[in-house]
Amino acid sequence: MKYIIVTGGVMSGLGKGITIASIGRNLKNRGYKVTAIKIDPYINIDAGTMSPFQHGEVFVLKDGGEVDLDLGNYERFLDTELTGDHNLTTGKIYQAVINKERRGDYLGKTVQIIPHITNEIKNRIRKVSARSGADICLVEIGGTVGDIESMPFLEAVRQMHGEEAPENIVFIHVTLVVEDLQGEQKTKPSQHSVKDLRMLGLRPDVIVTRSHTPLKEEAKEKISLFCDVPPELVISAHDAPDIYEVPLELEKQGLTTRLMKRLQLESVVEDTDWKQMVQKMKSMKTGVNLAIVGKYTNLEDSYLSIFEAVKHGAIECGCKANIKMVEAEVLENDPAELEKLKQYDGILIPGGFGERGTEGKMLAIRCARENNIPFLGICMGMQLAVIEFARNVANLEGANSTEFDENNPYPVIDILPEQAGVDDLGGTMRLGDYEAVLKEGSVAEKIYGSNYIVERHRHRYEVNPEFVEKLESFGMVFSGKNKNRMEIAEIPDKRYFFSSQFHPEFRSRPGRPSPPFRALVAAMCEYKKTKEEK
Repeated sequence: MKYIIVTGGVMSGLGKGITIASIGRNLKNRGYKVTAIKIDPYINIDAGTMSPFQHGEVFVLKDGGEVDLDLGNYERFLDTELTGDHNLTTGKIYQAVINKERRGDYLGKTVQIIPHITNEIKNRIRKVSARSGADICLVEIGGTVGDIESMPFLEAVRQMHGEEAPENIVFIHVTLVVEDLQGEQKTKPSQHSVKDLRMLGLRPDVIVTRSHTPLKEEAKEKISLFCDVPPELVISAHDAPDIYEVPLELEKQGLTTRLMKRLQLESVVEDTDWKQMVQKMKSMKTGVNLAIVGKYTNLEDSYLSIFEAVKHGAIECGCKANIKMVEAEVLENDPAELEKLKQYDGILIPGGFGERGTEGKMLAIRCARENNIPFLGICMGMQLAVIEFARNVANLEGANSTEFDENNPYPVIDILPEQAGVDDLGGTMRLGDYEAVLKEGSVAEKIYGSNYIVERHRHRYEVNPEFVEKLESFGMVFSGKNKNRMEIAEIPDKRYFFSSQFHPEFRSRPGRPSPPFRALVAAMCEYKKTKEEK
């Protein structure tokens, strides 16, 4: 197994995740099977209970693992499916070691960070990479060098450096290069970051610099001299117009070839599909306008996978999707803002938890339904579409979800009996892959091209089966089902009114877009064309 270990310095959020995903994409283009592991130093067991304001969206894997959004980038760039084991946290590691100690696995020894914690980290990295069947495993250590939380992980990979053959392990360090008011690129943050890394016994083989503009030759030579890395291995990862262009920039600077030489690998094949996809994306001129109505509108990372899935659909349709975030609560209080929604070519309601903003989202759904604007609802977006339809079409006044009102007269959304009574926060959740059977002749079957699908879930409440017949008698069709669970709700006589209990965005890929998103963008393009012809 070949290992590429990526660390970061100066500040968090530098872009280590995109860097590692881009390196992996390029290695995959050369014919190698690549997997990735994300190490998060926080004590949480996983990201499931964390607010989007803390770390952006919670990405859900096929086995139900709730993880950091970086694993979503890994899956999209590498076109692979990971599991919860590919995300290591301090909480997971310490919990495992403490459980072993309680069982007596350490035979009465004093349990310490070295060797017990570090051994657990190394063992997990090696087991996960071996099980994946990959040729190369990329490991991203979250946070920054110098963080007290990261120390056990940095010590573990330092030990791995001594245990693995030199040609089997490479260290990449991502740093920040800032510019002063005169435009001079300052390298001191990078120098100090590498100095901190060396104090821990680690020496970077490659330095990737993050900056707004391309790294100047003078700055590159300075970093090379003070950090003892050859100039050709000081790589500029300056801001790109789109993250999908980053692999091409790293390839242009020769990083892939140099990594392969260091790891004693030869090119098996050279795949140009990614380059062609980027060229197609860059060539798009005409655009459609999409409103995403949510409640975390000041933090786009809260809806990162949705943004990417819309982009994938737009690339496939040969157009550009311009996305505007609309605050749901504003719609509740300002009729003028609600009226502005009619200007958009499409409306999307994403998933979420909690009552805040739900009335505003339902106003947006009603606007889409009554004005025949292409609409996509996801998870809570589907539940709110069902509630809005029950209230305003099926005449079920006061219909609601028991999540928001336990005593409402028509609980069209509820926790099903088989899910009730579990105290653990995640216990009543449906997480990860579930299958669904699609109704013959439905919109769902048409856009998927199949009557059987598998999609990822993250939710607790369901459409109440007791109201399905009533709602369908008024024109809503539940075209996807998993036993007694409603997976898809659509209104067939609309231009495009589709909602899913699952999260289709999690399985969307560049070049292989999620069917509901591809269909949404296609409907938006057709709707815009219709408006222009009037």
